[in-house]
Amino acid sequence: MNRTILTPPVLAPDALDEIKAWLAITTARDDAALLALLRAAIDTCEGFTGQMPLEAIAEEVLPATGGWHSLATAPVRAMTALEALAQDGTRSALDPTFYLFDIAADGCGQVSITGPVSENRVVVRFAAGIAPDWASLPDGLRHGVIRLATYHYRERNDGGSERGPPAAVAALWQPWRRMRLA
Repeated sequence: MNRTILTPPVLAPDALDEIKAWLAITTARDDAALLALLRAAIDTCEGFTGQMPLEAIAEEVLPATGGWHSLATAPVRAMTALEALAQDGTRSALDPTFYLFDIAADGCGQVSITGPVSENRVVVRFAAGIAPDWASLPDGLRHGVIRLATYHYRERNDGGSERGPPAAVAALWQPWRRMRLA
């Protein structure tokens, strides 16, 4: 996936308060480390479920060929711009009559190039995420993120060799897991 996050999800103070409550931490000394663990747990959640948990603004690079091209990121909430991408990295706006956007009911975003594009690649800008903010994140996902972050906090000195999230976290995230056939 060739994705760039332009505006990362905002972690509300509630998220930090929640993990500190789980760990019975009352000082601010470890706040930066805990926020980093929460962000890593959110990334792991996306990798496991195949869906971005919290809304972010992102871009993906796609080929500038005819036909429909699916975004790798889901669920897409809005598609806002499409630009031609030159080899040197410069961008140029495309005529809106030269492309179509579509967001399927399952949140899969697609782009169709219908007119001439002078470059080989295009960049599509979009907003994606299951929930707009921490408070709106479904309980199972939110609880799994907290549990994974606390697990890593407690195991930080042991250098755990476990691959993937612990079984308890995986069970919480399983209902949101999306499988794609390659």
